[in-house]
Amino acid sequence: MKPIQTLFLVFILILSACRTSPEFSYDIEKTAISDKAMVVSAHPEATRVGVEILEKGGNAIDASIGVQLALAVVYQNAGNIGGGGFMVYRDKDGKVKTLDYREKAPKAATRDMYLDSLGEATDKSRNGHLAVGVPGTVAGLFAAHKNGKLPFKDLIQPAIDLAENGFYLTKKQASSLNSKREDFVKYNTTPPVFVKEGEWKKGDRLVQKALAETLKRIRDNGQAGFYEGKTADLLVAEMQAGGGIITKDDLKSYEAKWREPISFTYKGYEIHSMPPPSSGGIALAQLLGSIEPYPIAEWGFQSPATTHLMIEAERRTYADRATHLGDMDFYKVPITQITNKEYLKNRMADFDPNKASLSKETEAGQVKESEETTHLSVVDGEGNAVSVTTTLNTSYGSKVIVSGGGFVLNNEMDDFSAKPGTPNFFGLVGAEANAIQPEKRMLSSMTPTIVEKDGRLFMVVGTPGGSTIITSVFQTFVNVVDFGMSMSEAVQAKRFHHQWLPNKVFYEANTFPDSVLTALTQKGQIMEERGSIGRVDAILVTEDGKLEGGADTRGDDHAAGL
Repeated sequence: MKPIQTLFLVFILILSACRTSPEFSYDIEKTAISDKAMVVSAHPEATRVGVEILEKGGNAIDASIGVQLALAVVYQNAGNIGGGGFMVYRDKDGKVKTLDYREKAPKAATRDMYLDSLGEATDKSRNGHLAVGVPGTVAGLFAAHKNGKLPFKDLIQPAIDLAENGFYLTKKQASSLNSKREDFVKYNTTPPVFVKEGEWKKGDRLVQKALAETLKRIRDNGQAGFYEGKTADLLVAEMQAGGGIITKDDLKSYEAKWREPISFTYKGYEIHSMPPPSSGGIALAQLLGSIEPYPIAEWGFQSPATTHLMIEAERRTYADRATHLGDMDFYKVPITQITNKEYLKNRMADFDPNKASLSKETEAGQVKESEETTHLSVVDGEGNAVSVTTTLNTSYGSKVIVSGGGFVLNNEMDDFSAKPGTPNFFGLVGAEANAIQPEKRMLSSMTPTIVEKDGRLFMVVGTPGGSTIITSVFQTFVNVVDFGMSMSEAVQAKRFHHQWLPNKVFYEANTFPDSVLTALTQKGQIMEERGSIGRVDAILVTEDGKLEGGADTRGDDHAAGL
């Protein structure tokens, strides 16, 4: 094709991809109450898809699949088919299991692939083709679907329609696309649909024809429609064009895995969360086990005493995370040892209520042996519950969109320890347990969680937020159980975060009054204000049996029920 013809074609695609309706605005609900079923997700269109699937007789698994596919279209900076995720599933009879469809390192990956000639870590794990792990989302959707009720084609069709016909951008989405324009140009071999003349605006209609065709191939050919055939050809061609290392063999050999949940108790509540390669379940068990002996309800919500205790628990937990956690298929994770009550009691033995610990002196306990993610919570009319967190890692992942395929690829290779002891994008430090190996799954902070009380469903919760995911779920749960908040109040409450290194307590604006900040500083805590922390989407079963959905005001998240 001649250059002038190519430019004309790109111009036509841009025109067709952008139609504007400035007056358009989504009707977003942050709190929803329902007698029957509930869906909470990061975008109103995705929540709508989930509710419609439930109305057609689908169960929570069906709805979660439809929502994930819709998010791949309408929430491209984190929703995906080019990334991976985790699911916690509790069926109506109370049986809980988890599904791991985390990305994997390509077979050609090597331990030192991101180090320069001096042995220092580079940024090649964060942007561009070499940062991409083998995607697991599509395999995960088909593995989950074995527990569904409706045909897969009925679950994917809404996403196809959204891609083919377009959807309206929110103000946040327009701003997000504009902020990444230079990256889209820099890291792509052909101009993606996300790049247009001028800036995106609220009400612009985004049409994604190439993505629609990719989704149709999945609809018509099942899992092979992504991991084999034309889509696989397009993905591998993209890798070869940009210096990536994923091959057709990597794609075809990918498998999602059902795993036993991390299950533990806190004050009479039974909590089920993700096992490794997610650090979320173990870390949540450590955090709650560490604070359980203390009367935080008496001390008060975000009082100096409560906050100081929670910070110190977070410091110790993240130190353990850095040393002991990795992919269980490659590393023997000491789950039982580091989550039992006696171990946690010993970890908190040096806790001083009047003085902050020093991170440089806080090492992992001894044992013998994003920030761009998205979460959805679903409960159906039969009592099945699903908690799903998926990710591309950072916003729009590697910034690479598969030419001709229209989907964004992850940059999950940055979640490995490129060099043990060197922080990743989120400042998290890893060790040998999370070193790069071929076909290994990288450590994650995703913490999709389901809570029971007296054997009955109580809460479905999770959030995006990179390293802050664990602490956001931790604080949201405690807000309900210890401080008596409603689901919506717990979700909207201001949050803080400590992750061992760097030795700082990050907190959202207006989290603490000056008196509390002063008290914490006097104890030796180093306080630093930052932007929003997490975007929790959760569902609570209230005392009268109703479902309360809480959608985070920090995003375009939307809750809706039947």
